[in-house]
Amino acid sequence: MSARDTIFASIRSSLGVNGQEAPRRKVVADRIASHPAGIVPKRGQLPARERVALFAKMLEDAAGSLTPVATAADVPVAVGDFLRRHNLPLAVRRGDDALLAGLPWQREPALEVSTGPSDGRQLASISHAFGGVAETGTHGTTLDCVVRNFTDQGACIEVDRGGRLPEQVNLSVARKGRSSLAEVIWRQANMVGLAFRTMFTETPESDLDARLRRSEKKKRELQRRIKQLLGEG
Repeated sequence: MSARDTIFASIRSSLGVNGQEAPRRKVVADRIASHPAGIVPKRGQLPARERVALFAKMLEDAAGSLTPVATAADVPVAVGDFLRRHNLPLAVRRGDDALLAGLPWQREPALEVSTGPSDGRQLASISHAFGGVAETGTHGTTLDCVVRNFTDQGACIEVDRGGRLPEQVNLSVARKGRSSLAEVIWRQANMVGLAFRTMFTETPESDLDARLRRSEKKKRELQRRIKQLLGEG
């Protein structure tokens, strides 16, 4: 049994139910069937090529630049070209990321590549950004985001400047296969720092007690929500 199954079993036990009651299942099925679709901005409905072009324009408007490459294997050469174009040393710092580690850095032999957190002396660094979804828990609302940094302890995400996250969210990152309950610990412009409180992945039994304790607050909130759906609260 996974940690997630254990948590839900604990919730069912506290409510005195087993999860198979027809009326309760109907409430859930009706909610899923009538769940309102999240708001998708018009720019997100554009054809793929137009979305890429719009992204490039918005990046350039923010004093950034975009260099398209045919494959990930072309990244090292593109990085070297960028550094030369801006008269920067041929040295770059990268994170401990499987995709970055697997790039053919030898294709840019003059480029010095180091790994690990920056110590403040590096002029250039490279990171791998993921796409994610932040679920706010408010009427099923979700907010797309860019995951700039991801560890077992937390993440740094970038949200649309018009988006506003509550203090607690559920961050889902499909590329990582992770869904984590998280708490906002800092904000800076449209960047948000998250600390993970509960991560829905397989966990050794020795860690279950600690995870269950951390999930008590969420458990109480879910109980209140269930009662509201059943018309009891």
